[in-house]
Amino acid sequence: MTHNPAPDRSIAFIGGGNMAYALASGILRADADRSVVVSDPVSEQLARFASSPVRTTLDNTDAVAGASIVVLAVKPQVMEGVARELAEAIDPQQLVVSIAAGVTVSALRAWLGSSAIVRCMPNTPALVGKGVTGLYADSGVSEAQRAEAEQLLRAVGDAVWFEQEGELDAVTALSGSGPAYFFAVIEALIEGGVELGLEREIAHRLVTGTAIGAATMVGPQDDPGELRVRVTSPGGTTERALSVLASGGVAHTLRQAVHGAWQRSRELSGVEVDGNEGSAPPEAADSAATLSRHTGEERRT
Repeated sequence: MTHNPAPDRSIAFIGGGNMAYALASGILRADADRSVVVSDPVSEQLARFASSPVRTTLDNTDAVAGASIVVLAVKPQVMEGVARELAEAIDPQQLVVSIAAGVTVSALRAWLGSSAIVRCMPNTPALVGKGVTGLYADSGVSEAQRAEAEQLLRAVGDAVWFEQEGELDAVTALSGSGPAYFFAVIEALIEGGVELGLEREIAHRLVTGTAIGAATMVGPQDDPGELRVRVTSPGGTTERALSVLASGGVAHTLRQAVHGAWQRSRELSGVEVDGNEGSAPPEAADSAATLSRHTGEERRT
């Protein structure tokens, strides 16, 4: 293995896609003096960095030379080729952070020959500084390196550590894929408003404003079920709407979606998944009724 000079405080991004752009931008907002380099074989991907102090290159090995942190931000299907290309260029002192879904630490270690690897599962709200990232590292990563990785991800939102790598499959299903679930709900609500005669622009404004407001109301210690009860008057319009959602099995369907995403994440990680493994439990079907239960009774007490 070729040993580079002692790493400085620079961060190298391998891959110049949306998540790399979000992380690089967040890092520079938090520390304008931090050196950032981004490599990507597609020059068009690098064009977005033109107005920032980021150095860009088409050469991955050039990007990692001397960096303290190497962020692997490429698609899972090309990760092995990229990692093997970097094996001779990565120095043992460098921390490797992977944000590729389904690529395990053991696989990366086999391809890279590096021991200090942190696997992360960020999500797309990182693009607006509101991301949530799950992180995992084994004993090959020092406490100082763990702190570095956490600082990196906190530049674009919250960061949560997990003790077992397999838990990242659940993170992928819940928060990694989660934004799409909310987008789908927002999309459906907008269509509902249009069907009732509202102009699409107005419906969009009403729904997105409501979504942002509702999400803001749910603090770290708040029970969303309790909040739902508070805004549901007995015999009112909200109770009627929740009853329709319950009869349609919406809660159960959402849980099935999360379990389905979990299964797919496991498959991408190379884990054989039994057909019934990860299926939403039968009692989930009954849980939909909680959307309409405990409204009037609780409000009257």
